[in-house]
Amino acid sequence: MAVAIAEVFESDGVLLVEAGTGTGKTLAYLVPAILSGHRVLLSTGTKQLQDQIYNKDLPTLRDVLQVRFTATYMKGRGNYLCLHRLDAFHAGEELLSPVDRGHFASIEEWAEQTSTGDRTEIEDLPDDLPFWGDISATSENCIGTECPQYDACFVTQMRRQAAESDLVIVNHHLLCADAAVRQSDYGEVIPACHYAVIDEAHQLEDVATQYFGVSISPRRFERLTRDAHRYIDRDLEHTPEEAKPVRAVIDLAERYAEVFFGAARMCLSSVDRMRIDPDTLAPVAESGHRLASTLRSLDAPLARITERSEDLHSLGRRASELANHLDFVLEAADPGFVYFLERRGQGLFLRASPVDVSAIIRKLLLDRMRATILTSATLAVDGSFDYQRVRLGISNAIEVRLEPEFDYAKQTVLYLPEEMPEPRASNFTQAAATEIAGLLEATRGRAFVLFTSHANLREVHRLITDSVAFPLLVQGTAPRSVLLRNFKATPNGVLLATSSFWQGVDVSGDTLSCVIIDKLPFATPDDPITAARIQAITEGGGNPFAEYQVPLAILSLLQGMGRLIRHRKDRGVLSILDPRVLTKGYGQRFLASLPPAPIVRSVKDVRKFLDLQGM
Repeated sequence: MAVAIAEVFESDGVLLVEAGTGTGKTLAYLVPAILSGHRVLLSTGTKQLQDQIYNKDLPTLRDVLQVRFTATYMKGRGNYLCLHRLDAFHAGEELLSPVDRGHFASIEEWAEQTSTGDRTEIEDLPDDLPFWGDISATSENCIGTECPQYDACFVTQMRRQAAESDLVIVNHHLLCADAAVRQSDYGEVIPACHYAVIDEAHQLEDVATQYFGVSISPRRFERLTRDAHRYIDRDLEHTPEEAKPVRAVIDLAERYAEVFFGAARMCLSSVDRMRIDPDTLAPVAESGHRLASTLRSLDAPLARITERSEDLHSLGRRASELANHLDFVLEAADPGFVYFLERRGQGLFLRASPVDVSAIIRKLLLDRMRATILTSATLAVDGSFDYQRVRLGISNAIEVRLEPEFDYAKQTVLYLPEEMPEPRASNFTQAAATEIAGLLEATRGRAFVLFTSHANLREVHRLITDSVAFPLLVQGTAPRSVLLRNFKATPNGVLLATSSFWQGVDVSGDTLSCVIIDKLPFATPDDPITAARIQAITEGGGNPFAEYQVPLAILSLLQGMGRLIRHRKDRGVLSILDPRVLTKGYGQRFLASLPPAPIVRSVKDVRKFLDLQGM
């Protein structure tokens, strides 16, 4: 793998590499990246891998290689304090709660000392701090080189450091967010790089779908109007004749927004995610377009201001962009996008996402590079990279698949129950609970039970609570990081979880000795994005089930199953409770993609394996 990467860095092109856990994949791309003599962009799927590379792998390689190199660790702009917005926020400090005022005081003190502006330096700062969005360095409110704090800006300093570094370490969220704003004057953070390694590349399509779309929400509008009032009070205090017409437009927009978002809550479906079209949006379209028109009218009073600050100039740009996005979503006319409503708690979002991101990834990411390496433990389906080529817009590429590092025939068994009803059967959940309880007794807990839905998780939890003697940790009862820490610290613990624990979780040793998956992880076909992609493939004459739904489910399954064996000494039991893996023709595609573990059909055989392993 390292040799192949070095050759591509020298000759240019695209390289696809599947390298399973334990193969030394990270070091295999870091070494040639360091030795290449080029500035190399390294993008990971998670901040955890960023941390590992920057804080663990690179210091080790400095000692081993005895080569001098520099590296910069870049996070998304929202992680950094904006000094200019911090100055502007003081006027609203008195509106904070006593607890938040305490946090604000801590931030002010820290701002005088920090060299990075990275909020993670403040250990006790809540993740959901209400006012962080008002003082963070987001691209939406950045005024670029005209900012009075531009030279002191933490994002500016980070970018300058990255521009002089040999390695620039980002994650896919920053990679795609940066590409999405690259056409603006001052949104870009990542410096120009012509060589890239994209690790955990199986996540790239989903992340790109998120960042190359449009999102309208009350929260976005409120951020705009909150800034507007702040800038009017600060910059137009002594020119009331200029402030009055600006404030009048903002006040009118706030009234229209209340009508529009109120109508959206009442007239549109209450489901969590629902596809929308012009007919669905008809009850709210008039009020929405009226709001957009009002936002555009802000340009006129802003243009009449004699000495307009950069903040007020930025305000006009943001209002126009929000108006354009609102009209785009309400018209729902671009066939290249899927339009949908999403509810998260009390939050309401109207979104438009690209149905196919392959051309976008090719244009904004791949074509900008001389050499790109895309790698993951799970890239190939049916022994081929064709699925990734289609989804990511890759035409010509060199392909490498490494053999598994682990001896699955000795380290694991795959338990497939003899008799399980079909997943749609009314008694499936009860049967799954019975099997799970039996397996947990055999493994003495020490298990991840991974579900494809929260509803199944909750019902199984209810059914096994009284019959399982081991500590049950349930997703939703604590933050993800806390649950994972508690699992590692709890003897014989059992974690019941859904999609967020299917990847990016590393538990080694006997603490985790069993991974149980309730159903094959097919994406919900009525999810708006999934449904739109199925429709697009069908209209193109393809077979969406074979070409999209099954490959996507196989990759998800491999990620979930991959939680078990992370090191050569790990041993344990894998189990899929879904009978379709044996009863349906497509089930063979799943089995052929799984690690080569012996299949057992009874809990008795599971016990025999565990006894032989001394577990």
